[in-house]
Amino acid sequence: MSDGNGSELRLFAILLLAAVLLVAVLVLYLLPAAAPLLAELNSGLGLKDAALWGFGVTVALFVLFAVVAGDSLIGEIQFMLSSFFGFFLILTLLIAWVF
Repeated sequence: MSDGNGSELRLFAILLLAAVLLVAVLVLYLLPAAAPLLAELNSGLGLKDAALWGFGVTVALFVLFAVVAGDSLIGEIQFMLSSFFGFFLILTLLIAWVF
């Protein structure tokens, strides 16, 4: 597999450097675009707005959990549904409290 000259390591270093540069460019260009969102969050969030943010974060987390678990939604649905409501409640209350 390996020819001994470190070509895999060199390729990994190049890919890692490209990924870091991509993230830096995205932060550089997208951070000013996030200023209106940050200004909106500075005024504070009510419980209604926090519920929307909490629902979005919870759905994103559970989709990630389902993909990583490998069983998708079929094998773990009973556990995911019960924990979904717990996550949603906790995240909504924490977002409303912090912001």
